[in-house]
Amino acid sequence: MSAMPTEIVRQQTVEESELLRKREELATVRATLAERELELADVRAQLRSFEGRYLREVGGFYSELDEWTARIARLEASINKSPDSVRKAEEARERAERTREAASGEASRATDFKPSTDLKNLFRDVAKRIHPDFAKDDDDRQRRTRLMAEANEAYRNDDTEGLQRILDGYNESDEFVKGEGIHGELHRIIRQIQAGRRDITAIEQQIASLYDSEIAKLKQRVEVAERENRDLLMELAISLKVQIADLRKTHRTLEERLYSDGE
Repeated sequence: MSAMPTEIVRQQTVEESELLRKREELATVRATLAERELELADVRAQLRSFEGRYLREVGGFYSELDEWTARIARLEASINKSPDSVRKAEEARERAERTREAASGEASRATDFKPSTDLKNLFRDVAKRIHPDFAKDDDDRQRRTRLMAEANEAYRNDDTEGLQRILDGYNESDEFVKGEGIHGELHRIIRQIQAGRRDITAIEQQIASLYDSEIAKLKQRVEVAERENRDLLMELAISLKVQIADLRKTHRTLEERLYSDGE
């Protein structure tokens, strides 16, 4: 006869079963949120990279175009001497200054962005572990928010080492709350799941908005043209050169008129 088992296996309570189920649900939300954060960071970085290329290849010509437009408006104001022409000249000068600043600003220095698999995996791991939605209290949320901002900057700058430092420096024990009990942990996890789902929806909306932006649409047109062996930015630059040449002629004609009237 075999011996009867002496150890009694304790059955899980309803609350313990619910806690286990919510932990699994939270893990799924964490993974989904990390993927959305990665997608958002990637779209932002790709658009930033393209904008830099656009400003370097075309922005200078737009700046020159607006500069000549402003000069023409100033000459027309000198000839007409009307309040409306003076106002238009001032607006044209302000627009030219804005275009010049944009063409030579920080955005124009953004380089090509080709994230490696390691970079993407590290960012995903960081987002999954330190996202502010999974904070235990306000102080923890502030710390996580700072770290998440650093992670986004590291990803944007193709800084694999920076992401690894963030990951290595995070203390996993900080995720747990001492003595909170089943009720406390269940309540915290439910709150984190709700916050995570809200952020997933918000991020998806941000991504959709970015794809609907003018720079994203231009990027798509450039990519379509490249598949047709065309350089759309070069075509745009050539068109702008022609317009600039026309404006130079107009400016010269107005100068001659102004000097003629002065005589």
